[in-house]
Amino acid sequence: MKPQPHFDHPVHELIQKRWSPRAYSTRPVAGDTILTLFEAARWAASGGNEQPWRFIYATREQTERFGKLAECLSENNRVWAPEAPVLILTLVKTLNSRNNQPNRYAWHDLGLAVGNLTTQASALDLYVHQMAGFSAEKAKHLFDLPPDIEPVTMITVGYLGDPDQLPDNLKARELAERQRKPLDELILAS
Repeated sequence: MKPQPHFDHPVHELIQKRWSPRAYSTRPVAGDTILTLFEAARWAASGGNEQPWRFIYATREQTERFGKLAECLSENNRVWAPEAPVLILTLVKTLNSRNNQPNRYAWHDLGLAVGNLTTQASALDLYVHQMAGFSAEKAKHLFDLPPDIEPVTMITVGYLGDPDQLPDNLKARELAERQRKPLDELILAS
């Protein structure tokens, strides 16, 4: 199992247990549970209350849509991600609803929504792995997205699985201790 990292300051247990696995159990995630994750995302803060986040998701049982999502993954992520019980494509609506002007905060707001989703997942003993390794162009084509909807990331969701199911290089990463930069690198003082 993943070693617990050292935290320099106290943080909530849901934040402590969060990490991004690649080994998932075959146990399905119930539909109501998935909707609970999206409900948590729905209540994230957003600039001007635009709520520009959008999601396309599928469970392994929804084979056609799941297959389309998996097809968008990079070659490296196709090694492990399609074994997860849920795949999610995150998207942003790039134009503000009130004036049709570019929403430069849409990606920030999506991050807040995914943060809520991730924390809710931790509370439900689920794990989330966010990925930049996918083809946004393929997603636009496969899902016939309108011009003002932009793919941003893909996410896996599921229960922890056995790291032994992974190739050796990924298994080593799965079992390695989590690392973070020290706070003095992250908090800038002028």
